[in-house]
Parts: sequence; C-alpha cells; structure tokens
Amino acid sequence: MARNCRFAVAVHVAALLAMEEQSRTSEWIAGSVNTNPVVVRRILSALAKAGLVISTRGINGGSTLAKSPERITLLDLHRAVDEEETPALHNQPPNPACPVGRNIQSVLVRVMDRAEAAKEAVLATTTLADVTGALRAATG
Repeated sequence: MARNCRFAVAVHVAALLAMEEQSRTSEWIAGSVNTNPVVVRRILSALAKAGLVISTRGINGGSTLAKSPERITLLDLHRAVDEEETPALHNQPPNPACPVGRNIQSVLVRVMDRAEAAKEAVLATTTLADVTGALRAATG
C-alpha cells in the first residue's frame, strides 16, 4: 500500500472499531475499506504495536480498540503507521555555484519542518471520538 494511504486506512479501521464497539475480523474490516484483508492486517499490526488496538487470533479472533476513542488522537494513528520521512528534496544536489542552488535545500527544509509541525498540532488535538462524531452526524 502506498505510504500516503496508510494513515487514511488506519483512521478508517480505528473509526470502524470505535463505532462497532465489538471485536471485528480483518475480513469484515476489509469489506468496509474495500481492500484486501492482508492490507488491513498490516495496519492492525502497526496499531497493535503502538498500543492502540488489541488483536486476538483464532476462530473467534478479531480486533478491538485498546483505548477509548477519546484517548486516541489522529497523531497517535499517524505515528503508528507512517514512518518518519525527510522532506522530498532534489534527486541530485543542486549547483552550488548558483545562488538559488546553493541555498534552496536549507530553505525548503525549514518550510517543510514548519508545515509538519502545523500538521502534527492539528492531528494531536483531533481525537478518534471527534472523527466518529463527525461520521455519525454525516450519516444523519
């Protein structure tokens, strides 16, 4: 799965578990996400490693949230499934003899660091309960 999709799928999975309030299998979850159960199991594994989900194996197995939706932030989900990534910069070093080439990377890193901090601030103040509340409101 593409890196940029993991977060969206993780929020989808966590929201399903929060709204169902019972153990659900990766096959059942995959039906909602419209993806292969293997993809869901990878996401569930990352969420379990982060302490956000509890999964049990076997015929009566399934997954549930490890914490209440009010105690899980979108930043928790983001950090569970998205590895730290450095900002995308030039594939080749720019020309150091050029005034732009000499400085562009350091300028871009500062801008991208600020953008990342702003994103994390929003995710840190948005809980899974906020997401499920918005979903319930959207479905009337």
